[in-house]
Amino acid sequence: MVADIKIPDSKLALGAAELLREHGNDLLWNHSHRVYVFGALQGRNAGIAFDPELLYISALFHDLGLTKHYSSPDKRFEVDGADAAKSYLQQHGVPNDSIRLVWDAIALHTTIGIAQFKEPEVALIYSGVGYDVMGENFESIAEEIREKVVKAYPRDQFKSKILPSFLDGFKHKPETTFGNIKADVCTLLLPGFKPANFCDCVLHSPWNE
Repeated sequence: MVADIKIPDSKLALGAAELLREHGNDLLWNHSHRVYVFGALQGRNAGIAFDPELLYISALFHDLGLTKHYSSPDKRFEVDGADAAKSYLQQHGVPNDSIRLVWDAIALHTTIGIAQFKEPEVALIYSGVGYDVMGENFESIAEEIREKVVKAYPRDQFKSKILPSFLDGFKHKPETTFGNIKADVCTLLLPGFKPANFCDCVLHSPWNE
């Protein structure tokens, strides 16, 4: 229990945690668990029913697409993580509807303006990420509760470490950040990077007009 939120300990949940331990690092381990707890807390406070196991697995896989083991050469890291979770859940006979929820939660966790309007598990992963990374709706969780979560899963200079960690996950394919907030990471940290521009795509399309 962390801040009165139970950490799932089913065989499926423990297996996912083992994958994060194997292929991730302490930064991703602690961040992913804070995302789960903060998402669950926001769901509980809002009276939203959700599946804790699916929410937990979504949180564990949500950044695994940044790791070398799961990173593809040409897909967004969010999709890599979603595909990894899908494969894991399929191997364990999880129903397709549940797999779809987890896939969407991971693939959309950086998609502002959409994820928060989808199913509870999808919306709460988005909210948990937003809370931990950017402090969105910061005062919605009391300070003493935040302290319990951070004591269990330390931030350890998270603000200064997470942006370089993001870049390490997709610096070999920065073009996949087009149209996404992660393009800001490349602009800040990747020398010579120039983000694609939607207006240029329209004005320089191959249409003869």
